[in-house]
Amino acid sequence: MPERRTVALVTLGCARNEVDSEELAGRLAADGWELVENASDADVAVVNTCGFVEAAKKDSVDALLEANDLKDHGRTQAVVAVGCMAERYGKDLAEALPEADGVLGFDDYADISDRLQTILNGGIHASHTPRDRRKLLPISPAERQDAAVALPGHAQVAAPAPADLPEGVAPVSGPRAPLRRRLGTSPVASVKLASGCDRRCSFCAIPSFRGSFVSRRPSDVLQETRWLAEQGVKEVMLVSENNTSYGKDLGDIRLLETLLPELAEVDGIERIRVSYLQPAEMRPGLIDVLTSTPKVAPYFDLSFQHSAPGVLRAMRRFGDTDRFLELLETIRSKAPQAGARSNFIVGFPGETEADLAELERFLTGARLDAIGVFGYSDEDGTEAVGYENKLDADVIAERLAHISQLAEELTSQRAEERLGESLQVLVESVDPTEDEPRAVGRAAHQAPETDGQVLFTGREGLVPGRMVEAKVVGTEGVDLVAECSELAEAAR
Repeated sequence: MPERRTVALVTLGCARNEVDSEELAGRLAADGWELVENASDADVAVVNTCGFVEAAKKDSVDALLEANDLKDHGRTQAVVAVGCMAERYGKDLAEALPEADGVLGFDDYADISDRLQTILNGGIHASHTPRDRRKLLPISPAERQDAAVALPGHAQVAAPAPADLPEGVAPVSGPRAPLRRRLGTSPVASVKLASGCDRRCSFCAIPSFRGSFVSRRPSDVLQETRWLAEQGVKEVMLVSENNTSYGKDLGDIRLLETLLPELAEVDGIERIRVSYLQPAEMRPGLIDVLTSTPKVAPYFDLSFQHSAPGVLRAMRRFGDTDRFLELLETIRSKAPQAGARSNFIVGFPGETEADLAELERFLTGARLDAIGVFGYSDEDGTEAVGYENKLDADVIAERLAHISQLAEELTSQRAEERLGESLQVLVESVDPTEDEPRAVGRAAHQAPETDGQVLFTGREGLVPGRMVEAKVVGTEGVDLVAECSELAEAAR
């Protein structure tokens, strides 16, 4: 009998990283590794890092150090870094953080089992030299589909035949479809539409380590969605760095409008949610599909970042307060209950008090359901690092605190506007351990992790994965308190 090998995956960062972790889990399970939930129970702890902003990178380093501590008093023998920070810094991270026994980039994912076995046996795998992954793919989007470049979520290696796969591992459906193994039991799961980004925002380093934009083929997205439905998933969230660009490298920039109704027809799926939309690329046809297709959530995760024209131009972005408000008005004219959220950066180089006031004007008029606010910080390799008129750290901190407080007040007010609304809510959890156990779910305007949630007044008849009709009777900040009217029809 083969020696028992155990591995735990610790995931930080966004939903795209969660999908990557489940792809790694699928590869490892297919090669005989036993997946365990806790790093302390694993021979190898694999930390899927985030490399987006300084706070996320610090969290990743902390997670690696915490896993390393397990080697002194637990089963853990090796700690390995994967993910965006590992890809972005490669050998530089390995040298700066000797506590990590290995730093693996995206090119190592296809051979993840061999890499971990080598490290577990005491061997050394040389980490890659950091590079700009945009340069690995053709400039023309139409020429990227057949490029032999490692793209998480777009596996291009031979895999075991479906009959050889262990239970719970997704079969390969095409040359770019990865193996996948779910790491939890949530009724919500993400599916990648694409990888990479062709935009050149002056503050963002993601394209340099995630690469240029490459769509997944609709057949692969459909196959993965069907498999997730078989695993009990009820809601699928479509993720990528920019979903509004989906299909441009496949010859059809409107491919998402065609794909969404097909995904909504998958047996067992109750809701399809689209995230990461670029305001400048929103099309009337896409708005129509998102606001009128049964089972497709009228949910708009719009990447505004700011609303003052001067700041947006310095960010290499487009739009302004009035245009953004018009976009939101158009959406709500078609679906009054539509959800809208966004993230914003304050303290960008050159941002004036007038610019900040313009952002406040937008936020006050936008009626967003969820708002994320970040203070600007220099990111290696970005254009903004070389900008003049940098703001002092204390000014950025002051503006961050001010806008964050405003955002909290505005989102609480938006929640109160929903009092009396009837919502379709997907029950996500029912905690039986509390003194007053509470069922928790999410409505169409609430995405996992980033937005608010629905707190039920009772839990009778509520189980995770059920879609129910509920009426909003109260609020707790951004969260809604609702009573269940009746169980929704299964296919609603």
